[in-house]
Amino acid sequence: MFERQQATRTMRRALLKASLLSAAALWSGTAVYATSDSKAQQWLAATDDVRNPSGAFSVRVVLSEYRQSKLAATSQMVVFAKPSENTGQFNNLIRLETPSRDEGKLILRNGLDIWFFDPASHASVRISPQQRLLGQASNNDVMSTNLAKDFEATLQGVETITGGDSKPVRCVHLQLQAQRADVAYPFADYWIEESTQRPVKAQFYTAERRLLKTAYFRRYQSELGKDRPTETVIIDGLDPSWVTVMRLSEYKTRDVPSSWLQREYLPRFTEQP
Repeated sequence: MFERQQATRTMRRALLKASLLSAAALWSGTAVYATSDSKAQQWLAATDDVRNPSGAFSVRVVLSEYRQSKLAATSQMVVFAKPSENTGQFNNLIRLETPSRDEGKLILRNGLDIWFFDPASHASVRISPQQRLLGQASNNDVMSTNLAKDFEATLQGVETITGGDSKPVRCVHLQLQAQRADVAYPFADYWIEESTQRPVKAQFYTAERRLLKTAYFRRYQSELGKDRPTETVIIDGLDPSWVTVMRLSEYKTRDVPSSWLQREYLPRFTEQP
């Protein structure tokens, strides 16, 4: 009888010890993941500071679409961007310049709403951030955005990948998941140069995890006090011969009046950048 009681007590102690160890391991794992996710979000925010100036600014954007290595179409526009005082996310106004059929057309992002305005009809219609401007470049790709405001980041590790200039780059790999349904891409993978916090590569996916496009950030130049990528190469997820190149130039710090960022003001916008 005594031996059975002793064996029972021993088993209980072993089970209690195992339970405590499991709980400790679970707590430890949770703490590690929480730290990693916090660090991942910091990495993502740091790349936002690389891509975007901190205040209101304008930048000229030229899009070039290539099919089978041959130039198929081009488009030129000026983007006016201003961070929201409430959210920290950028509001944007795009003024299309070329081709001539699009001259004077406007695209406005204010908060979660995106509007397209055609001066010929004086009509503005709501559009989606995924709508293409040219080739693989969507409205969202051209507009200034702070990714840390739209995505939750998880650290996947450190990897050496081939960058946009065909050279190996040691990168921090983040996996991104959209925080809201209105974000252009539900999921993304993002590679950031470990030594500089510069974005190197991104892959964007549908909700079903189908690859939509791959983007390479390159040709870093000093713009408004910091080295920023002035060229993004966007490759179609299904057809790698379908490539769109987005070139950025003429960064300017400037006043962007709040009135410019209102739908009601679009018919009166006449700014010549």
